[in-house]
Amino acid sequence: MQNYFIVVLAHSIHGRLRRIHIPHQAVYGILGLAALGCFSLFGFISSYVRMALKVSSYNALKQEAEVLRSKYQNLQKIVNQTDEQLATLKLNAKEVSLMIGVKKTSIGPADISTEGRLMPTFAETLQEYDALKTTTFARFDRNYMLRMQRNTRPNIWPIDGRLMSSFGRRSDPFSGEGAYHSGVDISAPTGTPVKAAADGLVTYAQYFGGYGRLVVITHNNGMQTCYGHLSKFDVIAGQEIRQGEVLGRVGTSGRVTAPHLHYEVRVGDAPVNPYRFLMRSVAATQPVKSDFPF
Repeated sequence: MQNYFIVVLAHSIHGRLRRIHIPHQAVYGILGLAALGCFSLFGFISSYVRMALKVSSYNALKQEAEVLRSKYQNLQKIVNQTDEQLATLKLNAKEVSLMIGVKKTSIGPADISTEGRLMPTFAETLQEYDALKTTTFARFDRNYMLRMQRNTRPNIWPIDGRLMSSFGRRSDPFSGEGAYHSGVDISAPTGTPVKAAADGLVTYAQYFGGYGRLVVITHNNGMQTCYGHLSKFDVIAGQEIRQGEVLGRVGTSGRVTAPHLHYEVRVGDAPVNPYRFLMRSVAATQPVKSDFPF
């Protein structure tokens, strides 16, 4: 039995024949190498196809993430604008309620037929008149008290600290997008006493949304000062306060990333840059370091 293959080569011109003996092992080896090469090539092609599919899926997910990020940023802007509008409405409602001095709560059944008579009696009319008269005198006394205050311009620093965020346009620390900052942020350790910047009447001292624990002081010149992110209150609504008296403590309540005081000055319910008032107190003392230029 022959253990090789014979390959015959014939020359077309000279007619000579040439025999080449190829062992079986060589042929089987060549066939094995060819099979291995085909298998390797198939594996390479399948790996490339899987990688291409993964890259395509990654690009699709990345594009979807960008779309969701854009939608989230738009929703965040709408929420911030709504919060600012709601904050302004609540502050106005609280101030009007305190200035009027009368709060009424209507509690009763949904069916008006069970309410009985709707017209007030003569005695009830007199009581209403007395209540209105008392309210008028209360408003007069409050206005008189505000007129008697002297230091009504917020010309001192509420705390001794470093300015860390300016008034106006800035980058939102949470979303990274542009946002409107209605005051300035002054950095200080938690528990630092916060002082009233001017004489006035405390018209708000409660927890309020992103402001956290918020104190609002109304002054007799159409101005208001707001102190946000407090850790505790040292005043209550309706209390008279003098310039330099402690109204609360620095904290991290509300929407914050670090302990600081959010300080606002409002004129006619419109926020103005507090820096021009702070500069007057700075000029009288030593310069205070700031993390941003003006």
